[in-house]
Amino acid sequence: MPKSFKIEGVNLAALKDPRVSVRVALGALLILNIAAALILFKPWGGSADDLERKLNAMRADLPQRQATLERTKVLVEKVQKARVEGDKFMKDYVLGERTAYSSILGELDHDASQVGLKSRESQYTVEPIEGSDTLGMMTISANYEGPYVNLTKFINELDRSKQFLIIESLQASPQAVGQVINVNFKLYAFVKSETELQ
Repeated sequence: MPKSFKIEGVNLAALKDPRVSVRVALGALLILNIAAALILFKPWGGSADDLERKLNAMRADLPQRQATLERTKVLVEKVQKARVEGDKFMKDYVLGERTAYSSILGELDHDASQVGLKSRESQYTVEPIEGSDTLGMMTISANYEGPYVNLTKFINELDRSKQFLIIESLQASPQAVGQVINVNFKLYAFVKSETELQ
């Protein structure tokens, strides 16, 4: 049996073992693969020319990105302004559900008496607005009686109302005697609730 030689910590007899040889070959292939990947992918950043091209591309892209940033800032300002104006509109023109009916009918009756119309029966319903948990649309049906001239004055008063009222329809029918007419108004107003509307 031949003697095994050791050269500075390497057992030459162990290299003749096929398992060790395969391990050494696999290790060498792994080192070569890592070296090839490093050369191919250049993780250290590439050559000076590559870096210069990237820098020039970024410099060319910078004005476009700055313009996009400026447009975005303008949009943010507009959104904030719209939010403030929307909140002010909601505060000024959308009534609370508890007091909406009495406020609106009180104003309608006041305006009618100012111009010489007589108030008759009225009714209202509140329907939720799709997409909102707290907003509803109040539909008011109100009847009045008086001369045609007074009716036009009443419509003018409604137009100048502090409440946000929408006149959906107006039906006028003359009475058999005199110049008095009966008028039915269908009005819309927006109401807000502190609880969700059903």
